[in-house]
Amino acid sequence: MATTSDSTEISAFQEQAEQIATAVNGLVLWEIDIGGTGVPVVVLFLFLASFGFTIYLKAPGIFLLRRAVRIVSGREKIEHTVGEVTHFQALTTAIAGTVGIGNIANVAVAIGIGGPGAIFWMILAGFLGASSKMMECTLGVKFRVQHEDGSISGGPMYYLRDGLKSIGLGRTGKVLAYLYASCILIAALGIGNMFQSNQAYEQVVQIAGGKDGWLAENGFVFGLLLAIALGLVIVGGIKSIARVTEKLVPLMAVLYVSLALLVIAMNAEAIPYAIGAVISGAFTPEGAAGGIIGVAVQGIKRSVFSNEAGLGTASVVHSAVQTNYPASEGIVSVLEPIIDTVVICTITGMVIVTGTYRTPDLLDSGLEGIEITSAAFAQTISFSPFLVSIAAVLFAFSTLIGWSYYGLKAWTFLFGKAKWGENLYKFLFCIAVVVGCMISLKAIVDFSDAMVFLLVIPNLTGLILLGPIVKKEVAAFLSNSQ
Repeated sequence: MATTSDSTEISAFQEQAEQIATAVNGLVLWEIDIGGTGVPVVVLFLFLASFGFTIYLKAPGIFLLRRAVRIVSGREKIEHTVGEVTHFQALTTAIAGTVGIGNIANVAVAIGIGGPGAIFWMILAGFLGASSKMMECTLGVKFRVQHEDGSISGGPMYYLRDGLKSIGLGRTGKVLAYLYASCILIAALGIGNMFQSNQAYEQVVQIAGGKDGWLAENGFVFGLLLAIALGLVIVGGIKSIARVTEKLVPLMAVLYVSLALLVIAMNAEAIPYAIGAVISGAFTPEGAAGGIIGVAVQGIKRSVFSNEAGLGTASVVHSAVQTNYPASEGIVSVLEPIIDTVVICTITGMVIVTGTYRTPDLLDSGLEGIEITSAAFAQTISFSPFLVSIAAVLFAFSTLIGWSYYGLKAWTFLFGKAKWGENLYKFLFCIAVVVGCMISLKAIVDFSDAMVFLLVIPNLTGLILLGPIVKKEVAAFLSNSQ
C-alpha cells in the first residue's frame, strides 16, 4: 500500500512532469501577435505552406478527387512491381491513423473556443491539406526503400535523408530525418497510443456504470483486453494491419456518419440556423479582425490534429503501396483530408451547432470535448451516447493500429531492422496501451502534442525543397496515363 509520503512524491513528480511538458509545448507552439490574437507560428507555417502547395499543384483537393476515386476503387489499373498493399488498403490504413477520438472531441473543442465559424476554417484547412498530403505521399513512394525480405519502409525519414541528399543537401537531410524519426516515435507512444486507449476507456466507463461502476476501478482489465486485440492485429505487420483496416474503417465511418446524418435530418429546422452561424461566425465574430483570426486558428489547428496534413505521418503507410508511379499514390492520398475533415468533422460540427439551436447553453454547460458531442447527439436520440461510445472506441482502436505502424517504421529507422527489435517495439507499444488506461495523461499529452507539431518543421522544410520533384512526378504520371 502506498504511504502518504509515497503519494506526495508521486504527486510532486507528476506536477514537475506537467510543468516540463507545458514548457516544451509552449516553446513549440510559440505565438506571434496578429490583430490582437496570439497565433502559433507553426500553425501559421502550416497554413501558408498548404496554401502555397495548393496553388503550386493546381488544387488537387478539388480537381483530382475524381481521379483519386478511380484509382482507389480499382477502375484505373496501376502497373506495379513493388509494394505490399493495394491503394485501397493503404488509404484505409492511413485513415485509420487519422480518424480518431479527435474527430469527435476536437471539433467540440474548436467550436467551444472559436464558435461555429471554426467549422468553416476546418473545411478550408481540409481542402488545403489535401495538397500537403499529395506532396508527402508522392515523396514517400519516390524515396521508399525495399528490404531483402521484400518489405517496404518509407515516409519523411527517408525522403528527408535521401531526397535532400539527391539535391546536394545530404547532411541537412540526415539531421532532419533523425529529428523527425525521434519525434514521431515519442508521439506514437503518447498521442497515438496512451491518449487513445485512455479516451476509449473513459467512454466505456461512461456506459458501464460511470465512476461508481466496477470498470472505473479496473482500467488495467480494459487496457489488457485492448492491448491483446491490438497485438493480434499488428503482430503480422502491414499486411495484417491492412486486412483489418480495409474492413474496420468503412464500418466505423458508416456507423458514425449514418447516426450523425440521422440526427441532423431530425433537426432539419435548425439547419438554416447552423449554416448561418458557421458563415457569420467565420467572418464576423464580434466584427473584429482579431476575432476572425482567433476563430481561424482554432479551426486550422484542430484540422491539423484531425487529418495530420503537413505532419508527414500518412506517407509512412502510403509508401508500402503497390505502384511504380509515386504520383498515383499522392493522388489517392488527397481523399484523406476530404473524408476525415471535410466529411466526418463537418458532420460532427453540424450535429453540435444544430444542438445549440435547441439548447443555447450547450457549449457553456461545463461539459468538455467528446462530452459536448455526446450531449448534442442525446438531445435528439436518447440512446445515441451508447452508439457514440462504440464509434469512439472503434476510432481509438483504428488510430492505435495506424500509429503502431508509424512508430515501428521510426523505430527501425533509428535502431535498425532486426526482428527481435521490431517485436520488442510491438510489445512496448501494447504495454503502453495498458498504461494509458491507468494513469493521468496531462503531461504525456502535452509533451506528445509538442512532438506532433515539432514534426511540421523538418517535414515542411523537406516538402518545400523537394517540391519540383513532386511536380515532375505528377506531370509524368498524368501525361502517361491519359
